[in-house]
Amino acid sequence: MKDLIEYIATSLVDHPEQVRVTAVEGEQSTVLELKVAKEDLGKVIGKQGRTVKALRAILAAASSRAGKQTTLEILE
Repeated sequence: MKDLIEYIATSLVDHPEQVRVTAVEGEQSTVLELKVAKEDLGKVIGKQGRTVKALRAILAAASSRAGKQTTLEILE
């Protein structure tokens, strides 16, 4: 899951070298924290949050196939 989000995020931004995805494992779920350059924050979020909603939908579909619950948070 982490690699999938990292791949998509690096494709969207102007500074792919600053994309960082960290996984915080919990007992029942995993939280993926996405950090990008400040200039690229708008590109990852998108207009009215459409891009981040699409990322979360892809993540939900992939994690349900794996039998896990995974959420995505974007850090500033």
